[in-house]
Amino acid sequence: MPKLDRIVVIDIEATCWRKRSPPGEHHEIIEVGIATVDLTLGKPLEKDSILVKPTLSKVSEFCTQLTTLTQEQVDTGVSFREACDRLQSEYHTHKRVWASYGNYDRTQFEKQCEMLEVPYPFSTRHINIKTLLTVLHGLPKEVGMAQALDLLNLPLIGTHHRGIDDAWNIAHILAHLMAAYRNGNG
Repeated sequence: MPKLDRIVVIDIEATCWRKRSPPGEHHEIIEVGIATVDLTLGKPLEKDSILVKPTLSKVSEFCTQLTTLTQEQVDTGVSFREACDRLQSEYHTHKRVWASYGNYDRTQFEKQCEMLEVPYPFSTRHINIKTLLTVLHGLPKEVGMAQALDLLNLPLIGTHHRGIDDAWNIAHILAHLMAAYRNGNG
């Protein structure tokens, strides 16, 4: 039975390179940023970060410049399987509606779960906040998270491209959209 008390907002950071990945390396999740939005209160409640130790790639200098995450930091992380288990046990992601800004986070989880033979930790109830914002605001094309915050007159909190901070910012975008709808302005 679905739990409809909160929406779990997910933002991942993955290994990346300025151009192509080195031979034998693949994009891997190195941080899972989590923020929950209480559906009764209509506001973000908590945020968390799970660092994930990559097994098929290394954190490049470009990736560190983008995310601030270093190889040494992610080496202290948990396995991808442990991260997925934690999402289910602590956040009940297999029973709750979950959301991300765009489809990248969802598809990267699907690919990595399949590649590493790890059970998918989420329910089928996914909200793409990027598309939702675009449709509700009648935009001609989808915009990035920082642009969405500007559009809604919300501050960017923390470090852009850190999963924990981006999840928190995305949770604020979702809460803003929910409030506008509930107040008849959506």
